[in-house]
Amino acid sequence: MTGGLRSHWTRAVLVAIALAVFHTWPLATSPGVLSFNYHGDAMLNEWIVAWVQHQLLQAPFELFQANIFYPAPDALAFSEPLIVPALLGYPVRLLGGSPVLVHNLLLLAGLSLTMLGGYALAHHWTGDHFAALVAGAAFTFNTQSLVRLEHLQAAHAYGIPLALLAADRLIVTGRRTCAIWLAAWMTLMAYSSGYLVIFTTIALAVLVVARTAAWVRRPAPVIGGFTLAAVIAAVAATPIYLPYRRVAVEQGMTRNLDSVVQFSATLDGYLASYGRLHGFLWNAGAPREFPDAFFPGIVVGLLAAVALALAVSGRCRGPVSRGQIVTLAGLCIVGIVLSLGTRTPLYGWLYAVFPPMSGLRAAARFGGLFLLGTAMLGGIGLSEILKRLPRIPAACLGVAALLLVTLEALRPAIGYTKYDGIPQTYSWLAREPGPVVLVEVPFYLPPVIFQNAEYVLNSTAHWRPLMNGYSGYTPATYRQYAPAFSDFPDPRAVNAMRAAGGTHLMVHPRRYGADAEVTLTRALANPALERVAVGRDGITLFRIR
Repeated sequence: MTGGLRSHWTRAVLVAIALAVFHTWPLATSPGVLSFNYHGDAMLNEWIVAWVQHQLLQAPFELFQANIFYPAPDALAFSEPLIVPALLGYPVRLLGGSPVLVHNLLLLAGLSLTMLGGYALAHHWTGDHFAALVAGAAFTFNTQSLVRLEHLQAAHAYGIPLALLAADRLIVTGRRTCAIWLAAWMTLMAYSSGYLVIFTTIALAVLVVARTAAWVRRPAPVIGGFTLAAVIAAVAATPIYLPYRRVAVEQGMTRNLDSVVQFSATLDGYLASYGRLHGFLWNAGAPREFPDAFFPGIVVGLLAAVALALAVSGRCRGPVSRGQIVTLAGLCIVGIVLSLGTRTPLYGWLYAVFPPMSGLRAAARFGGLFLLGTAMLGGIGLSEILKRLPRIPAACLGVAALLLVTLEALRPAIGYTKYDGIPQTYSWLAREPGPVVLVEVPFYLPPVIFQNAEYVLNSTAHWRPLMNGYSGYTPATYRQYAPAFSDFPDPRAVNAMRAAGGTHLMVHPRRYGADAEVTLTRALANPALERVAVGRDGITLFRIR
């Protein structure tokens, strides 16, 4: 490897950043103002990152006792932990960056790092710079990931290819350092996302089975290395495992197989794409026609077919082994089958023997393993073609392939929402000397709980306990309070809030539509409420007497 721009890693970093900026354009021009806050999950992730950054310094042993869904315990465990992204974004928050700015910069960083993770795996297996760029780009920027930009954890998937790389090296060399790296990447995923650590575990299982011929000749160092990696990762992940286990046992936060059905993929979805280009080619351009779209792209599909054909015929010229090809093909098959959920018996079997599966709802996301497999196969196919060409034509074809893959992945323009900051009314709560337990109205019933997302984000201005909340799980306490609280401005609703421990009430008149004026008037006339402050859009803060 040479220095400066001649280093293939330097070029890879620059390309990864450029593609992250390109696919999210114009986000990079104003990351503190443009936002994904039209989507409740984006605001939830902004809150998670901000909470972790706040609580790790204030009370790290109480990290999971989040301020939302008061008085439910372990509220952070209702969602993804996002601890690793939060640590990466902490300097921005420390310098005064808003939760939206931190989220957007972490999105760009996560996409860039994930491409570099895919690049590292593909480059290790092919030794080809352009093939690795195409594989990394196809893995990171595809029809599935680019419609999930609101989900920060999806952008921070770099641990999956890096864990596969460490495991593959462990199988080949038997070195203990590879086992330690494997444990590190597994731990990294555990502290980022439950989905990601499960996907990584399954991908590793496929690799071990597919590469049996490579390690049975000297099983002791390989088995010992995987055992060491498992022990280190298990010990390191215990602090984050325990609160999720408590929530599952004490609050029933588990997913039964019936709940998986509506969040499963379909076989039609593997011919579907949300990309602009494919909208002109077939019906897959229809937005959200399928539960999820997983078409890897024409270019990647053809290149993957080349890799498989050459592997079957034994005509591969590159350093990639037959076991590595089988691994990637296995990832494709396992990803498709598991993404179909209970449409096949495999999901139920795995659910029965692998307890972490009970925490998953969106089975369709296993399709990401298919996209990883096809992306790496595509990189191998391109490397085989490039090895058969002179240097200059090979470079031109490599650049062309990268451009075509990028064009195919391009999604319709993103309609960002302008972020105007958190209303100043919330800052008053941070200065309130007495105890505060905030209730915000409208208080939404569980079927539309996503409407609480803005309340959750706004709580980053004060961090006081909030009886509202939003996540992938709704605790029993919220379901208990919601019917009574949602009747506001009925005085009985205020009495119920006080009886439940609420001390302050934030009223959002505009959310009541045509009843806004009547709602606020009745609140002002209620002797149990003392008006404290009025802010933007008529948001009014009351103290519950």
